[in-house]
Amino acid sequence: MVRLRAYRRFFVVAWQFLPLLWAYTRDRRRFVLFGRGRQVDVETQRERAQRLLDSLLTLGPTFIKLGQLLSTRPDILPPAYIDELSKLQDEVPPAEWEEAKRVLEEDLGPVDDRFEEFKRDAISGASLGQVYRAYVDDRLVAVKVRRPDIESLIEADLRVIKFSLPVLLRFVKDAQSFSLENLADEFAKTIREEMDYEREADMLREIRGNFEGDDRIAIPEIVESHSTGRVLTMEYIGGTKISNVRELDELDIDRTAVAETLQRTYLQMIIEDGVFHADPHPGNLAVQEDGSIVFYDFGMSGRVDPFVQEKIVEFYIAVANQDIDGILDTLIEMGTLSPEADRQVMGDVMELAIADVRGEQIEQYRVNQIINQVENTIYEFPLRLPSNLALILRVATVVEGVCVTLDPEFDFIETATEYLSEEGYREETAKQIAEDTGRELWDSTRASIRLPQIADDTLTKLGRGDVTVNVDIEDPNNVFDRFAKRLIYGLLLSVTLISTSIIYSFRAWQPAVVPALISVVIVYILYRSFKKRRTGIRTRPQFTRQSMRRRREE
Repeated sequence: MVRLRAYRRFFVVAWQFLPLLWAYTRDRRRFVLFGRGRQVDVETQRERAQRLLDSLLTLGPTFIKLGQLLSTRPDILPPAYIDELSKLQDEVPPAEWEEAKRVLEEDLGPVDDRFEEFKRDAISGASLGQVYRAYVDDRLVAVKVRRPDIESLIEADLRVIKFSLPVLLRFVKDAQSFSLENLADEFAKTIREEMDYEREADMLREIRGNFEGDDRIAIPEIVESHSTGRVLTMEYIGGTKISNVRELDELDIDRTAVAETLQRTYLQMIIEDGVFHADPHPGNLAVQEDGSIVFYDFGMSGRVDPFVQEKIVEFYIAVANQDIDGILDTLIEMGTLSPEADRQVMGDVMELAIADVRGEQIEQYRVNQIINQVENTIYEFPLRLPSNLALILRVATVVEGVCVTLDPEFDFIETATEYLSEEGYREETAKQIAEDTGRELWDSTRASIRLPQIADDTLTKLGRGDVTVNVDIEDPNNVFDRFAKRLIYGLLLSVTLISTSIIYSFRAWQPAVVPALISVVIVYILYRSFKKRRTGIRTRPQFTRQSMRRRREE
């Protein structure tokens, strides 16, 4: 049944995305089968992003959720798409009440019997369900109800995405392909977990327990008697949406303090607790009158293994110390950066990124300089996103956006540095560095003692002519292959031109046309071999603070 539905959905999805795929194909080759690539201006990107948004809404819950996930991935989509898809965070239409009522009564029994009062207008519409307010034992609660019959639709759509991915990968470069494949795997895992409200309840209980006694954080308590795998009932905690800056100012709330609390909370979740709320967009965060932060919707939650926790600490400390080599080494160890990366270029990018995160004004010529270094290979960057880091990066990106909304001058590095110092991580790391340095010094001393003997043995072998040298040449970019092809094309061109000249000299006009046409074809092939191919979706490196300021000014 699911397979049959997947086949039907494949044609529906293909029909929705066909105009965009056609446009991206023409971006690569203006006349589809041949021709140069074409540049796409920002206005065109916005129009396409709006069409993509409409298609996602038309296709329903699975693709709405996919759009929400894509809206936090600037490594895959340009800013115009990110801006448009961000609307999916809060503007998802809820399902009809009768549908929600059917799920409630199947799992809990008659609504009027189980609840003293049930308000039928949803206060929040989500891609997989919606939230209502009700009363249980004179207590105001929030009731999260999963959309009916969503399971088969999700499974069919996941198959469609799996079928479609090889086609989509033809429109992107290698680094984007890596991110998209990981995104597809992450999405399938995440959406299945989000449909399981029992898992969400377990994660909520654990995270709530980790912050028990912390009056800066408010996490709802679950009403066990009214919760199932498809219905989750919890206490209702009101508050002002965290991105509503005007109302926060009217309540005289210190927005900088709220931003600091938010970042510290996520540092604790990721570095210490190993379990974290993974969907911190403004619709899931509120602020109470006393300045405490309320967390909603734990459907998207994740865990961090100890190795990743350790590397994240090392990364933050390297950033705090502005140790560029340390940053790059940590990224390589986590699998996020290829060991073959150009460290000079990546170091320049990291320096610029650190300055931006600190809220420093960056000279435009410096930004342009870095962009010029990487513009033509932005998606060939050796930056990767392993699946175990995908949710963490998503959280970091969204939290940064929320904190900058609260305080445009908020210093993430300073807050992280203070937190790591208070918790003793910096001292532990310094001790570890000292131990590693001592170990390396001892190894170097032992090696220096052995060196004379090794040198003597090597020179003896050289004197006997008993040394063989094997050389392997790595050519990941196929330079030698392209050079050989161009050399062959050049030789063929010389032959055809000489043939044309000889035949033409004997006044044989018509036979001379054949080698002349072959020469033209070879010239075109040579010309194409020297041109860099373009892809349909291109973007530039994004520097969050400056991008936000520029968009506000516009």
